[in-house]
Amino acid sequence: MTALELMPVHQFVQDGHLAEKGLSNYWGYNTIGFFAPHNAYAATGGRGAQVTEFKEMVKALHAAGIELILDVVYNHTAEGNDKGPVLAFKGIDNAAYYRLADEDRSRYYDTTGTGNSLLMRHPNVLQLIMDSLRYWVQEMHVDGFRFDLAATLARQFHEVDRLSAFFDVIQQDPVISRVKLIAEPWDLGEGGYQVGNFPPLWSEWNGRYRDAVRDYWRGAEGTLGEFASRITGSADLYENDRRRPLASVNFVTAHDGFTLRDLVSYDGKHNEANGEDCRDGEDDNRSWNCGAEGETDDPAVLALRARQQRNLLTTLILSQGIPMISHGDELGRTQGGNNNAYCQDNPTSWIDWDLDEEARALLDFTSGLIRLRRDHPVLRRRRFFSGRPVGHADRPPADVEWLRPDAAPMQEEDWSWPQAGALTMFLNGQAITEPDPYGNRVTDDSFLLMFNSSATAVDFRLPDDRFATRWTLLVDTATPDTPDERELKPGATLRLCPHSTMVLRSAESPHRCGTARQAAAGSNRRADIAHDRAPGTRRRGPSRGRLRALRPRRRPGGSRRTPPTPPCPAPASRGPSGRSGGRRCRARDRPAHRAGGRGRGAGGPGRRRPPRCAGPPRG
Repeated sequence: MTALELMPVHQFVQDGHLAEKGLSNYWGYNTIGFFAPHNAYAATGGRGAQVTEFKEMVKALHAAGIELILDVVYNHTAEGNDKGPVLAFKGIDNAAYYRLADEDRSRYYDTTGTGNSLLMRHPNVLQLIMDSLRYWVQEMHVDGFRFDLAATLARQFHEVDRLSAFFDVIQQDPVISRVKLIAEPWDLGEGGYQVGNFPPLWSEWNGRYRDAVRDYWRGAEGTLGEFASRITGSADLYENDRRRPLASVNFVTAHDGFTLRDLVSYDGKHNEANGEDCRDGEDDNRSWNCGAEGETDDPAVLALRARQQRNLLTTLILSQGIPMISHGDELGRTQGGNNNAYCQDNPTSWIDWDLDEEARALLDFTSGLIRLRRDHPVLRRRRFFSGRPVGHADRPPADVEWLRPDAAPMQEEDWSWPQAGALTMFLNGQAITEPDPYGNRVTDDSFLLMFNSSATAVDFRLPDDRFATRWTLLVDTATPDTPDERELKPGATLRLCPHSTMVLRSAESPHRCGTARQAAAGSNRRADIAHDRAPGTRRRGPSRGRLRALRPRRRPGGSRRTPPTPPCPAPASRGPSGRSGGRRCRARDRPAHRAGGRGRGAGGPGRRRPPRCAGPPRG
C-alpha cells in the first residue's frame, strides 16, 4: 500500500433533515470551509488543534512511505438549494458563486444532486478553489487530490468542456500541476458521464472498469472483450491522448455503493436505516448474491461468496493501472446491504478490528497479492501493451496474448460468443518496453492468468514451450490455503473450478541484471500513481530530473565521484550478430525521476572506462 485516499476532511456542517431523524453526516460531502480540517475529527480539541494533528498525521504517513490524497468537494457547498441556509457564499454574492437557472434566477441549476453547483466560470470561484488547493499542498503537505463529481468543475457553461477555465488554471499552476490529480469523471447533469475524456495530467476513477469486472464475475453474457480491455489498462480510453495506464484508477467498490462482501451477498440494496424508504442509493448494482439474499448459514453459498471476493481482489490487484481497494474490503466488511451509508455513523459503517478467522484469511490472501504485484513489474507496466511479438526467436510471443482454454489463440468469434466465460491471459516478462531509471532494460518472469466465471468447471491446457518450459502455480482462488507448488510442463492440463482464478509464473530464471526484484526494491515505497518521485516531495520538472539522473556528485575540488561497481554475472555468449547477449545491470538503486535520461560512462579523464555491466549505462 503506497497511497491513502481520505474522504473529505474540509470543515462541513450537519444536514438538518438528518438531525431530525437522529442521524448525522458520516461522509462529510457537505463542505463549508475549504481551508480547515473538520474540527470534530481532532482528538485534542477543535479550536485549531485539528491543524496540528493533521500535519502530524501527514508527517507520520510520509515517514512510512505512504502518500496522502484528499477527496475534495469543490462542486457544491453546504448551503443547499434556494431554500437552504445562508452560511457564507449566498450572503456574500449569490449570483457570483452559484450557478442559477436561466429561466428563473431565484433558483439554482444543479448537476450534483445536492441543491446547488458552484459557478465555475466566475474568477472568484476559480480563485477560491486554487487558493484552497495551494494551501493543502504548501501548508498541509498533501500529495494530491481526488475531485468529487469533477465533471461539474468542467461545466464552464452547460456542457462538460475539457477546455474549460478550470483545466487551464490547473495546467498552468506551478504548484497544483505537480501533484496527483484524480477525477471522479461524472456528475448528475446531462452529458455528465465523462470517463476517458479528461485531459493529460489527470487520472480517473475508471467506472467502466468497475462495471466490466462486476459483470464478468456475476456471469453476465457478452462481457469477455470488455473485461480484457479493462484489465490491460483501458488503452481504448486513455492511449489516444497519450496518457498511460496510470491514468486508470481501477476499483470494484468505493465508499458509495456495496462493500465487496455485500457485492457478493445481495442482489438489491437494503437502505431502510437511512429513513428514505429505500429511495436513496444506486439501483443498478451489478451484484450477485450467490444463491441467497443477505446473511445465510448455507456452507455452499458461503464458500462461493468467499471465492468471489478472492476473484475480484485478484482481478483488481493484478490488473494494469492503479488498483484502489475500499477500506475494509480486505477484511470482508459488510454494511448489511446498505449501499448509501452516508448517514450511518455507527457499526454499519465502522470497521470491526476484532478479526475472526475468515477476516484474517482474506487479509492474508490480499497481502499476498499485493506482494506479488510489488515484486513483478510486468504486473504494473507503465506503458500499454502493443500486442506485437518481441524477440528474435521463431514465432516469439507478444507482450500480451489471449488464449482459449485449449491454449489456442483467441479468434474474433471467441470474443463475441455470448456464453464465453473462460480465458487465459499471457503476460510476457521479456517484453517490458519501459527501461529502469538508468536506461537499462527491465525483464521479469512471465505469467499466465486463467479466469473462469462460468458455473461449470473448465479444463485449461498450458501453452507450448514458446511461452515457457516450466510453470508454477501461485494463486488458486478455489483453494487459497493449499497452493500446488509442483512444476508444470507445457501441455499440462489444469481444471479450474466454477467461478475461480489461477495465476501461474514461469519457473525458469533467465540471466538478467537490474530486473524484477531490483526494480521492486527501488519502487516498493513509490505510489503506483506517483510520477516517479519520493513520498512527501514535489514532482521535479523534466530538465531538473534529467540533470539529477545524469550527473554523478562532485567531490570537493571538482572531481567526479565514481559510483561503486556492483557484482555482475558473466555475460551470455555472443549471438549471431556478434553482440553480447548479456544485459547491463544497475549501478545503484536510487529513487527514479520523471525524466531520467540515459547516462554517460563513469570513467573520467585518465581513467579506464569500466565494463558495460558496471556503473551507469552508456547512452
